[in-house]
Amino acid sequence: MQLPASTYSEIRNLCRQGDELAAAGDLEAAKPQYLAALRLLPEPAYEWEAATWIYVALGDVHYRMNRYDKAFKCFFNAVQCPKGLGNPYIHLRLGQSYYEQEQWEKAADELTRAYMGGGIDIFMEDDPKYLAFLETRIEI
Repeated sequence: MQLPASTYSEIRNLCRQGDELAAAGDLEAAKPQYLAALRLLPEPAYEWEAATWIYVALGDVHYRMNRYDKAFKCFFNAVQCPKGLGNPYIHLRLGQSYYEQEQWEKAADELTRAYMGGGIDIFMEDDPKYLAFLETRIEI
């Protein structure tokens, strides 16, 4: 299945605007751009590959705002979408969201998935506490 070119173009433009706003630090303004892009997907939205990266972008906004419950929901949705399951970055963010909500076993499971798929490098751009936590659970 492929989105109509005009719909795909509009989704890409909205996401690009959201990315630019997020990069500039205006996270609140980025959210509506991603939500508008998500609403353009035909139902069921989770069947479209574009939903995967839209949920990831929206989840990153919530994660950066320390809204871990909302970040979790976005990344949980992303893992249900095409190419979501097994994506190391999505599993990293799920694990970090679980960690921040003190759900240790689930955090360890998701962070292990991230490590198995992305190696140690996937942890290098974030707070070292996540890797330190994982090292208490598995041998790295």
